[in-house]
Amino acid sequence: MARETIYIAQGFTEKGGRLIAEPAKRCKNEEGALRTAAMLGETKTGAVAFSSSGDSDLGDYDDELKILSVIGRVPESFTL
Repeated sequence: MARETIYIAQGFTEKGGRLIAEPAKRCKNEEGALRTAAMLGETKTGAVAFSSSGDSDLGDYDDELKILSVIGRVPESFTL
């Protein structure tokens, strides 16, 4: 079992009062996720950087995400 941590940055736009998720961007490390989320936050309604750990061979990752940064408006599931 090869456990790894993945780092993701994701932006959100608003349409008709609803937040719409942009495609998630996988990053090399925590710093990259934080930087990418900060850049997304400049042009989007909101952005989040998070990580998840799990077994990449099985595609089995933790249910609980580790939220690293929240910028602007994001869905409640991503709030710190």
